Amino acid sequence: MVKILILANNSVGLYKFRKELIEKLTKENEVYISLPDGDYISKLKEFNCKFINTPISRRGTNPISDIKLLMSYNRIINEIKPEIILTYTIKPNVYGGIAARISKVPYIANITGLGTAVENNGILQKITLFLYKLALKNAKCVFFQNKGNAEFMKSKIVINNYRLIPGSGVNLKEYSVMEYPSDKTIKFLFIARIMKEKGIEQYLEAAEYFNEKHSNIEFHILGYCEELYADKLKDMHDIGIINYHGMQDNVIDFHKTSHCTIHPTYYPEGMSNVLLETAACGRPVITTNRSGCREIVEHMKTGYIVEQKNTRDLISKIENFIGLENKAKRQMGLDGRKKVEKEFDRNIIVNAYIEEIEKALR
Repeated sequence: MVKILILANNSVGLYKFRKELIEKLTKENEVYISLPDGDYISKLKEFNCKFINTPISRRGTNPISDIKLLMSYNRIINEIKPEIILTYTIKPNVYGGIAARISKVPYIANITGLGTAVENNGILQKITLFLYKLALKNAKCVFFQNKGNAEFMKSKIVINNYRLIPGSGVNLKEYSVMEYPSDKTIKFLFIARIMKEKGIEQYLEAAEYFNEKHSNIEFHILGYCEELYADKLKDMHDIGIINYHGMQDNVIDFHKTSHCTIHPTYYPEGMSNVLLETAACGRPVITTNRSGCREIVEHMKTGYIVEQKNTRDLISKIENFIGLENKAKRQMGLDGRKKVEKEFDRNIIVNAYIEEIEKALR
């Protein structure tokens, strides 16, 4: 049996987007997962993988914490002696990659998104790119989730072996096509962390605009709310402009009654799981013209693409959608489903990992 070590920064993402890979790997290998304790650890353990509690400050920039993380990874690698290491997200990619390189263990990194530290110019970008240069130099493979991320990183640092994959893909059985709702009340969904970069301000502005003009339109919001927007969401919810449902573990029930998901993000994503899951359910999407979003949408066929940070353009596209007959809205969703079946099936990602693991172990 091959010893495989997986480094990640949270249990939710590892379970929701990588469980199919982990399940496949644990059938014939000894799999260890190193990440902070969380709500989904018990579910991950059901696949017979061994959990190592590894605290990570996901958004912190304290160098002492980061050095401790690097030392933790070195210790874990020396104790387990894995034959290959898989890493996800920035800090596990960087410090896990450096630790793997020091220990001369083959490793595969997954750039799940550039993050603001890399996308925004400044000293933090320079430091992060320097660390990435150290971390990725000897990687057996670096997975990129969209072409824009790959081109950006290749322009900044030398990456010898890389491969483009369609994000994290989507489980087409878990997210199946649903019956499209009637057109009596048109319901829009926003599913994301409630933060500026996810486009929440544009969504709220659109909700205010349509609240004054239409009585048969509802704007729903799901997601953890940052303190900055807590009061505003409560006020808008109380007067009926939006319906805020808080953090939800299962969004499928909300897709059942919704007509369209609006994802006006300008956050540096890898590939939007929100859009993939929405399309898999047979629902149209309205999203921004940026890497990680536009790849999922065929403009005016499976949804609409809008300019980033442009509320007026978002309102225009929502009006276009509202003006469609219900049959046309439904067909948009079905065409979106066909696209994800062809291009974003999660099995594509699982198979890519198996291929690269086999290559790395030869």
